[in-house]
Amino acid sequence: MTRVLVVDDEPQIVRALVINLKARKYEVDAAPDGATALRLAAERHPDVVVLDLGLPDMDGVEVIKGLRGWTRVPILVLSARQTSDEKVEALDAGADDYVTKPFGMDELLARLRAAVRRAEPVGGAEDGVVVVETEDFTVDLAAKKVHRDGRDVRLTPTEWHLLEVLVRNSGRLVSQKQLLQEVWGPSYGTETNYLRVYMAQLRRKLETDPSHPRHFVTEPGMGYRFER
Repeated sequence: MTRVLVVDDEPQIVRALVINLKARKYEVDAAPDGATALRLAAERHPDVVVLDLGLPDMDGVEVIKGLRGWTRVPILVLSARQTSDEKVEALDAGADDYVTKPFGMDELLARLRAAVRRAEPVGGAEDGVVVVETEDFTVDLAAKKVHRDGRDVRLTPTEWHLLEVLVRNSGRLVSQKQLLQEVWGPSYGTETNYLRVYMAQLRRKLETDPSHPRHFVTEPGMGYRFER
């Protein structure tokens, strides 16, 4: 059963989420502040976190950073903050998706399901290709791991899903719309700022010179291409 950690200091929102999630057979833990959220995450090991940014004891971005120090659990931000800079800051810290308040419960649940799916292990690889090697790093699609300089590279579920789509289409241009819909879901198609944030993160983690990428190539106005 999928376990959800809800982090929000608004009791009515927590109550609505708990009722709707439990009705759909999710197990739910709730935290009213960042410190409790970090403790519960360590104790209960949730499968996905729904996180408000405006917490009474610390900013939600700090909670994201705290979680990303040790876990790749999907993090779905639920916040009244709506500016592009605030969304990018949360995504850059390691969040996997961002929903603004007020929100529709059906949309939120759909995005939560998508976040959980992105975190599921890959069962195999297309065309029998399981391991893809470059001069700088190795991608093991079956094990869902990336190795660089003899060490595992820690990726968030969304970073991994984006990498996987590009690697499976090695040498081919993947459009912005296709990437958004495959990684974030069919209701996405115009949130190109998501792609900019996550491509920058992949380059920082995997490229020798992120400012002059060799493997994650941008085709301006069209999309991205993975080159070995």
